Amino acid sequence: MTVSLPLVVVLGVVAWAAIKFMNIRLWVAVVIALFGFYLAHTFLAPAIDSGTRTGVGVVNGTHR
Repeated sequence: MTVSLPLVVVLGVVAWAAIKFMNIRLWVAVVIALFGFYLAHTFLAPAIDSGTRTGVGVVNGTHR
């Protein structure tokens, strides 16, 4: 049986846990999220996407 979770759900849970249990302020999480949106429109976006896909592949055991 295979369970599949989108990466955005996992990151959302991590962000919620950081706000709830590590006392990270909500405005800090919003600033980090906005930085991610702005970073997605730069020349670094393809490298970040490739690195994320490779990292997920390694975790899933499908990286060759």
